Amino acid sequence: MDSPDTGMGAATPTVRHRVAITGVTGLVGTALAAALRTDGHSVVAISRNPVSGGVRWDPARRQLDASTLQGVDTVVHLAGESIAGARWTDARKQLLATSRIGPTHFLAEALAGLDPKPRLLISASAVGIYGNRGDEVLAEDSATGADFLARLAVHWEEAADPARQAGVRVVHPRFGVILSSRGGALAKMLPAFRLGLGGPIGSGQQWMSWIALPDVVGAIRHVINVETISGPVNVISPNPVRNAEFVRTLGEALHRPAIIPLPAFTLRLGFGELADATLLASQRVLPTVLQSSGFVPRFSMLRDALADVTVSG
Repeated sequence: MDSPDTGMGAATPTVRHRVAITGVTGLVGTALAAALRTDGHSVVAISRNPVSGGVRWDPARRQLDASTLQGVDTVVHLAGESIAGARWTDARKQLLATSRIGPTHFLAEALAGLDPKPRLLISASAVGIYGNRGDEVLAEDSATGADFLARLAVHWEEAADPARQAGVRVVHPRFGVILSSRGGALAKMLPAFRLGLGGPIGSGQQWMSWIALPDVVGAIRHVINVETISGPVNVISPNPVRNAEFVRTLGEALHRPAIIPLPAFTLRLGFGELADATLLASQRVLPTVLQSSGFVPRFSMLRDALADVTVSG
């Protein structure tokens, strides 16, 4: 096994990889591609509108010239419609499912048919797979939830089965709340908190499983390097916090009060089912696989992660 990775500050590996990435222009994809290139790996974008050297695909029309992926040894699949992009109507739920399950299955089938096959498929997932679990401590072997988001994540992971059955090592990073000023939930929160208008969401007692963006990238690099890792991997900090602590710490990082509550009924009026499944859900998740395989995060404490984000952002 390689020596432990430590976030984006990990030592440059001696083995060079050719890594293909879907969702390469998203928050995680952009940061990951930059870090991999810095490490000396080559990065191939899989996109509907690829730049020079990229691979074009259109999963809705099942269009992908799999031969263009010959020589790729790792595929990182991050593409999918934003979970929190809009209120969950029936049509929106269908879009969330079709943007994840079908494309993942299509990509997995394409990889399974290659000779030689990529050695690794990293196919994204989320801690929403556990549902709303209160104070229960959750690890990768915990039971999954029963709400829409949990069922979606289960089917999303299962969609990678063709690659798994063909002998490809498949890893599902289950992402928590990713902390970055450039995108995601925190970026949406920052304007209000900078004005001193932030505060606890709902009761404030729900657990938040968070991770700094540099550690998301570091965890993916770690998974690429450590060949014994397969299956679900909780990509979150080892120190989840309650929402009340999260907003208090964010206020401290910004030197602003964070005392204006956002009641649950207001969220439900505005966001419906989305509010209960994301903003109000409690998920106390631990990164058991990452810890046992030697990954050391750069930011294990929330105050340090938020201080970095608010200064650099």
